[in-house]
Amino acid sequence: MRIAMIGTGYVGLVSGVCLSDFGHEVICVDKHEGKIAGLREGQVPIFEPGLDALLASNVAEGRLSFTTDLAEAVQGAEAVFIAVGTPSRRGDGHADLSYVYAAAREIALAASGPTVVVTKSTVPVGTNREVGRILRETRPDLAFAVASNPEFLREGAAIDDFMRPDRVVVGLGDSADGDGNADGNAARAREVMADIYRPLFLREFPIVWTDLESAEMIKYAANAFLAAKITFINEVAALCERAGADVKAVAKGIGLDGRIGSKFLHAGPGYGGSCFPKDTRAFAQTGRDHGVELRLTEAVIAVNEEVKARMIGKIADLCGGDLQGRTVAVLGVTFKPNTDDMREAPALAILPALQAQGARVRVVDPQGRREGEHLLPGVDWAEDPYAAAEGAHLVAILTEWNQFRALDLKRLASAMAEPRMADLRNIYDPQDVQAAGFLAYASVGRTGFGGAAEERTAAAE
Repeated sequence: MRIAMIGTGYVGLVSGVCLSDFGHEVICVDKHEGKIAGLREGQVPIFEPGLDALLASNVAEGRLSFTTDLAEAVQGAEAVFIAVGTPSRRGDGHADLSYVYAAAREIALAASGPTVVVTKSTVPVGTNREVGRILRETRPDLAFAVASNPEFLREGAAIDDFMRPDRVVVGLGDSADGDGNADGNAARAREVMADIYRPLFLREFPIVWTDLESAEMIKYAANAFLAAKITFINEVAALCERAGADVKAVAKGIGLDGRIGSKFLHAGPGYGGSCFPKDTRAFAQTGRDHGVELRLTEAVIAVNEEVKARMIGKIADLCGGDLQGRTVAVLGVTFKPNTDDMREAPALAILPALQAQGARVRVVDPQGRREGEHLLPGVDWAEDPYAAAEGAHLVAILTEWNQFRALDLKRLASAMAEPRMADLRNIYDPQDVQAAGFLAYASVGRTGFGGAAEERTAAAE
């Protein structure tokens, strides 16, 4: 099948490459000439493990190509995927749908025959109906159908998620025949979508067929629920610190309950990335638009910001509450490991706050420097954790890259002016850290040693 993928951002590029690996002929479209030129040369603009090799193999086999010409890609395509950005709109948090609607108009003008327009972008309820309206208004003579096919890709594991998904969601509903009559193309749309995902169907991965509104809602509800799990365990972590419990033991104990599950129960500095922050805001705004106050989601958003502020205080406490003139070595600034994505990473809130308190910040991250250099002005970049820690007064672990999980703690401590550690991903055992010569240690939801917070607790007792 011939497929056009509009947008070569994270979702569009991963989806286009994987669909070509299914055996489809895929043309990826982007208006950014430099990006398309690079992709034609095999240069992948994002870091995603395995994506470069998969892209190269499908290009070599003639199934995958790249262009800036949308009309060229759309003509003759049986399915056209919209995978453009839907960033938060300034002021109200609603998803900015201007790129989605602009793509729909361009598709309508370029289509040369019956077309299934598939929205891959994350969009609020009602968006796909509006896409259908735009298609009808722009080209009343066009036979089309609209499908909603939200993505569920984890950065760092996106290829595996696409090839072995928990489920594929397909919403169908809005269509017209060549005379502009409603529902003239709906049956064909299901056939096309079934053919696209046939490799997954044959391996018995679940495919959820539903209406457009339900498919849109599934995506937002799923992300809001996962964000709520992260935020819940971070609130529990704060209580554990006061009550003397260990959040890792608590998370394991509740996660073994099959009704709860262990995923997304890792305490840390708060969620970030391209999905959870903007999707929870958009979900909450959708609720307001429909007169339904999503109080749990609103609380999740607020608490996540409070968690970041708590991390700033935790780091300052380790230095007696005074960061002026101190050097803080930060290990990891991307929002999670195995990605170069800095979008709404906790580091973007934490590091500027440390600088505002007079700290000199030194950073090391395997993939974060390309984006981080302009997002984090004034920080110094180091090549490895030991170079970052040289002469530092504190080391803070913000991202749990594998490279940071088995550091030589004695070597790290000996390189520092004042060996202190803020382990905001709970990688290390406090006893091991203390045995290595660190003067103070704090993690999230566990008892540490040294620092102003412990001194206040001891005084209170």
